[in-house]
Amino acid sequence: MSKFTWVILIGLILTGCAEDAYGPIYVTSPDGKNTFELTLDENKTLLFAVLRNSEGVESTRVIQPSTIRLLSEDLDFTGAFEIVDVSTKTYQGEWKTRFGELSTIPDHYNETKVALESPGAKINLIIRAYNEGLAFAYEIPQQKGLKSISLDDELISYQFDKDYEVWSTPERRPGRLTAQGEYQKIPLSQLKPGAERPLLIEYRDDLKIALAEAKLVDYARLSYNADPNAQLAILSSLDGKLLRAKQDTITGALKSGRSQKDKVKKDLPFQSPWRVIMIGESYGDLLEKNYLIHNLNDPSAIADDSWIQPGKVLRETTLTTEGGLRAVDFVAAHHMQYVHFDAGWYGNEMDDSSDATTITLDPKRSKGPFDLEKITAYAREKGVKVMLYVNRRSLEKQLDELLPLFKEWGIAGIKYGFVRVGDHDATAWLHEAIKKAAAYGMVVDVHDEYRPTGFSRTYPNLLTQEGIAGDETSVTNEHTLITMFTRMLAGAADNTFCYYNKRVETMGSHASQLAKTVCLFSPLQFLYWYDRVPAAPEKLDGLWGDTKTIGNEPELEFFDNVPTTWDETKVLEAEIAQIGVMARRKGNDWFIGGVNGKSRRTVTINFDFLNDGEKYWAKLYTDDESIKTRTRVKIEELTLTSESNLEVELLPNNGFAMHLVPVQD
Repeated sequence: MSKFTWVILIGLILTGCAEDAYGPIYVTSPDGKNTFELTLDENKTLLFAVLRNSEGVESTRVIQPSTIRLLSEDLDFTGAFEIVDVSTKTYQGEWKTRFGELSTIPDHYNETKVALESPGAKINLIIRAYNEGLAFAYEIPQQKGLKSISLDDELISYQFDKDYEVWSTPERRPGRLTAQGEYQKIPLSQLKPGAERPLLIEYRDDLKIALAEAKLVDYARLSYNADPNAQLAILSSLDGKLLRAKQDTITGALKSGRSQKDKVKKDLPFQSPWRVIMIGESYGDLLEKNYLIHNLNDPSAIADDSWIQPGKVLRETTLTTEGGLRAVDFVAAHHMQYVHFDAGWYGNEMDDSSDATTITLDPKRSKGPFDLEKITAYAREKGVKVMLYVNRRSLEKQLDELLPLFKEWGIAGIKYGFVRVGDHDATAWLHEAIKKAAAYGMVVDVHDEYRPTGFSRTYPNLLTQEGIAGDETSVTNEHTLITMFTRMLAGAADNTFCYYNKRVETMGSHASQLAKTVCLFSPLQFLYWYDRVPAAPEKLDGLWGDTKTIGNEPELEFFDNVPTTWDETKVLEAEIAQIGVMARRKGNDWFIGGVNGKSRRTVTINFDFLNDGEKYWAKLYTDDESIKTRTRVKIEELTLTSESNLEVELLPNNGFAMHLVPVQD
């Protein structure tokens, strides 16, 4: 059977009176600023474009007429299509969450659904216009007696009028990490295959665009590349099935190539994930409105989520009974919530024969003893939860056996390690595995290359995921300041914060490490990643690298006090790769984090976001070489109001953090 293609713009021919009946179709956001445009050209082909509207100024077409192609051998999408129906609706509401950067999420959009038919196929295009951006998805209804169809690819070519610069992850190829890779700013014409979502486009100083994906649950992942058939276009395509599941045993990078056939196989009817165009007036505006991704996902499927506890996590580094007990004591004493045992507790996790139903220490990581039952019993007494790492090799073979067993052991959460990502089968398996964990009352942290598309709204037990170049990769402040305004558009990221490890000296500073817990959102925040608690056994037989003992420096009170979820978020200053300052509120308290890049600067903070007429007692944490502690962090006490302004002097690669509490009368 030959391959058929559906093309919007350069192949979807509309017949009959469609032009007269429907003409141009505009879907505009409630605030009137964002418009998705569907028009017919002189050849009666359907075009889509994106317009940005400003009061008193002529609309700007920010994305030029663009194309979608669906490649399939099961349905003929090449025929002359006719618009047979157009329906519209408006939704305005909000939803509440305990797990976000905001506790109340606005959800307001206008939607248009366009039904298309040809002699060979039926397809619906669903378009939503939000104040935060635009989104579209296609829906393939039941037809021609087919129960299912396969797609070989989905190719969307976003056309631009100039060679705008974009922030891209590395080229995706076997053996290379991309979601955890280093960003570069390049012209869109130089994009290489596999650029990650979201893809930030530098349209102009007062307008930023990001291409993204939402509600990827049971489909193949998309990624971006320069369109080889158009000079000024970004092409998105789908990941194919891995030819073999081979991974680098150190980084987890997939070493296999991918098939270019049957990338998606779905029962009819089905809807694709959302293809998203995030739109903001600045880096900060774009980041503050990243809840758009969650709004495109289904509401929570967990009726009672009271058992899901966000919080701070300590990775216990010795994998010993004594180390575990002392870690529980430390967590309980420092307002943390979880103790986590990482790779090595059930043997070599990269070995296909490893068995996560047994406690069999990897001798390269610990000589033991390690009595997990004793540790979990003690943790329950102290009100502390326990998490375990399990590599995808055991997860894929043993998940249905592990979940009831871990429940019996008293385990509260699992870190899914080195999961396969990208192809349809891997995507479907992973999200089903998160659902299964919810059924056993367990939270999940997904590592390594997985990036979120909003599934945590539907299953909030998915508290965080990696898909970030975090502290384990010794990223500089400069790169963190790129991550803040690119990767963090997608949602929570597990950065695994270091504090005493020597890499902090090359990454930035200790005050900037404090600040990153505010700037990089994650409902589960791993603190002191390479460090051990003071009472733990000395560890000389493991693979954790530069392990230091956690001290009693006074600024650690900031880690003790900082929450991991928020009621309100504001970006106070944002310049990608240069400076980022964020303020977040939990209850009545405000926390502020500022991370500085390569240049010395003075940051002026305007506190007009505070409640009028109230005084706030504040602590300011800054880097100061005159402070005679290991970490050289200075603490100042201040009194502030909504009329206050504060100047903070920052040296290159330094940072600052603040905690503000209302003064009680």
